Amino acid sequence: MRDRLGATAISFGLPTLLYLFAFACNDISGCPAPSLLRPKSLDLETLKQEVGWPDEGIWGLGSWEATGWTLAYYLFNAVLYAVLPATEAQGVELSSGRRLKYRLNGERNRTRIDVHAQKLIRAAAFATSTCTLALLAAGTYMQGAEFPVWTFIADNYIQILTANVLIAYALATYVYVSSFSVKPGNVELRELAAGGQSGNLIYDWYIGRELNPRVTLPLIGEIDIKEFMELRPGLLGWIVMNCAFVAKQYRLHGYVTDSIVFITIVQAIYVLDSHVMEPAVLTTIDITTDGFGFMLAFGDLVWVPFLYTQQTRYLAMHPQQLGTLGLVGVGALLLTAFSIFRLSNSQKNNFRTNPDDPSVAHLKYIETKTGSRLLISGWWGIARHINYLADWLQAWPYSLPTGMAGFQILSAGTKAEGAITLLDGREVVPGEARGWGIIFTYFYVLYFAVLLIHRDRRDDEKCSMKYGEDWEKYKKIVRWKIVPYVY
Repeated sequence: MRDRLGATAISFGLPTLLYLFAFACNDISGCPAPSLLRPKSLDLETLKQEVGWPDEGIWGLGSWEATGWTLAYYLFNAVLYAVLPATEAQGVELSSGRRLKYRLNGERNRTRIDVHAQKLIRAAAFATSTCTLALLAAGTYMQGAEFPVWTFIADNYIQILTANVLIAYALATYVYVSSFSVKPGNVELRELAAGGQSGNLIYDWYIGRELNPRVTLPLIGEIDIKEFMELRPGLLGWIVMNCAFVAKQYRLHGYVTDSIVFITIVQAIYVLDSHVMEPAVLTTIDITTDGFGFMLAFGDLVWVPFLYTQQTRYLAMHPQQLGTLGLVGVGALLLTAFSIFRLSNSQKNNFRTNPDDPSVAHLKYIETKTGSRLLISGWWGIARHINYLADWLQAWPYSLPTGMAGFQILSAGTKAEGAITLLDGREVVPGEARGWGIIFTYFYVLYFAVLLIHRDRRDDEKCSMKYGEDWEKYKKIVRWKIVPYVY
């Protein structure tokens, strides 16, 4: 019952939270809106004006134009997936003993193919993402910050959010209904996820009934929905939206700060690295264990591109300069975290795909009764989820550049002390909002901590069921869950 209530709350609560963030921290009155700082005298009509609530009411949250362009973006990603050079890679072994094949065109090939094909794949590394970013760079070169893609995203942020929320709901519903056509022993290698067969409609819709749902589109071919959504529209959208906010900062202020550039570049590197290492995603719990339902659909398509860009969205209005020391500090923290993340995941992927590889052959492990091997040395001997620690540490350099976030927007000619004057004459000052903005710009850090702890507990339950006594033995050797000597 608790899981069902949680699934319902998340399915409808998280979209609401993103709307609250979008309106409460805005470019009309401030971050947060002034009335929210004085709840005792809160007036609904005044608040609506401060947050830019659409005149059409709830219907103004969406638009056919924004929805159409959002769908065109998804189609564009699918077309690139189909036409760009690619190779096939095998996923991990399914419960049936067979393996699914995946078409990968964003990675450095590591499968056994001929030399000519290897050169082709290396030339096509980052294919989907770099093709898109190259087109956007060309448009920006010709039209600058006024490039229509950037202005459209900034001007239709709420409507684009709505379009992606609706797509996530529709996609989750489609795969849920489709999952009932899965038959045992089918030639398509379709399987149901172990955790998605509770019999409760809402929970199974949320968690995902089918493990790896696929769809065949005219002229495009077969697409693995989960793997496609995991790496393409949402992650690439994260970069695109950051760039849109960089352009917005330039339109509003006439300059671009080191803080927003830093966040945009390092987050782009994070995304592009995941595309380079595309085969590694095939061994993650999202692909191997979790079904594809609303949880992953919303996370991939809405949560990532809209929550993870809160910092650049904030800095577009209230620019901050880090300076040399600030850049060195956040850069060093990020480099340390990224190194742990990359090295640990690469070590796990190498061990799972080729345990005789010289880079991992020396590692110690426990062989379970199921035949699986659990690493107890190297990165994975430090903590059971050392990659989670790296992920959380990477969250801090994204938020720290916003400082003691919070600002108010005053009318032109106010001449407040310490104000930043926008090109349209309005003034931006911290004022009484100073510090309250961290609710928005540091939420990512808090959320990620909660997410990783919850994911660790889920992993522990699943592994305990799968490995039994071997898992208890493993936990006595690798004591720490995420943070060594702490948790």
